Amino acid sequence: MTWLETSTENCTVQRTLDLIGEKWSLLVLRDAMNGVRRFDDFRRHVGLSEAVLADRLRKLVATGVLETVPYREAGHRTRHEYRLTGKGWELWPVMIALKQWGDRYTADAEGPPLEVLHRDCGAPVEAVVVCTGDHEPLTPRQACTRPGSAAHTL
Repeated sequence: MTWLETSTENCTVQRTLDLIGEKWSLLVLRDAMNGVRRFDDFRRHVGLSEAVLADRLRKLVATGVLETVPYREAGHRTRHEYRLTGKGWELWPVMIALKQWGDRYTADAEGPPLEVLHRDCGAPVEAVVVCTGDHEPLTPRQACTRPGSAAHTL
């Protein structure tokens, strides 16, 4: 079975994009990965309307990428902040890969606006593709695709 003979009805890339592939969702995730937790802070920093932000946060919570945690400031009602779940943090390499590509192709002449560094040694962090064997990072030509156990034909 070749790629063109394989149905995309259960494609996991498509399903992932349905969950998090919208621009505002990715920007909310970017901010959550950088410590933003409160609705007003997301709204101010990402720069989107309350209605759109509420919708994106609701979807990310419903899919288990974010969770709500109650907090209460003195003299105010209980509110909720948004925190990444383990499932949400597993998207961190995806965000690093998007940032890495953006730094290479869309950054200002002065360089990228944000650096992600290894806390211990200070070296830049980068996303790489490796196999589960004991090998160096792979190039696209060193990998191949084949139908998986859930592949359906057209």
